[in-house]
Amino acid sequence: MLLAIDCGNTNTVFSIWDGERFIFSGRTSTEWQRTADQYYVWLSSLMQFQKVDVEITEVIVSSTVPRVVFNLRVFSDRYFNCRPLVVGKEGCALPVDVRVDEGTAVGPDRLVNTVAGFDLYGGDLIVVDFGTATTFDVVAQDGAYIGGVIAPGVNLSLEALHNAAAALPHVDITKPQAVIGTNTIACMQSGVFWGYVGLIKEITARIKAEREREMRVISTGGLAPLFQQAASLFDDFNDELTMHGLVVINSYNRKQK
Repeated sequence: MLLAIDCGNTNTVFSIWDGERFIFSGRTSTEWQRTADQYYVWLSSLMQFQKVDVEITEVIVSSTVPRVVFNLRVFSDRYFNCRPLVVGKEGCALPVDVRVDEGTAVGPDRLVNTVAGFDLYGGDLIVVDFGTATTFDVVAQDGAYIGGVIAPGVNLSLEALHNAAAALPHVDITKPQAVIGTNTIACMQSGVFWGYVGLIKEITARIKAEREREMRVISTGGLAPLFQQAASLFDDFNDELTMHGLVVINSYNRKQK
């Protein structure tokens, strides 16, 4: 079975694919100091708790944190006796083209989302991913990744606001009762929530205008459903988009051998 690992700047997700569906998913904080043995103890304990008893034969990794890749390679080799595919590294082919400026390094998470989006929805897509950064990935009609937009993430913006202004508290993001806040927390929540609604609307509209065609907007990431409450910002939401992309890439590389 396939173990798909999506390592983001904040969290790392481990999911097991049995060939038809994901039968296990676990999330842990991303820490580059974590050793291969620590990964295994955590994963095996969680699998045992969820009563998942399977044999892992393949591993694929997407990581936006380069320093964790070495220990994930050791983890895969030591405990599953296989060399993992690492998206963006030599030996991992992509089923889509990447058409950006020469010498540009594209984040593996953005490539994986492009592959997943094209496989599930076809071309002419804008994939909005609510992670540590909020990214907009543009997928051409033929499935190629052709660039996008990177904006500060929602929680990152809240943290920056709290850290830079001594009088402002730390708040959680939620849809406010009204645009005009009548207390400090409500004012902050309104500014971030409606600010990001405006950001999403404006950026997607400008991408469509620049491309001169209709494009579907697909969202992923934990905060996407929250922003969908405001207006019809997205045509679809897919919480497993990145994991689906890892499955597609792994299958593509297996067929190339």
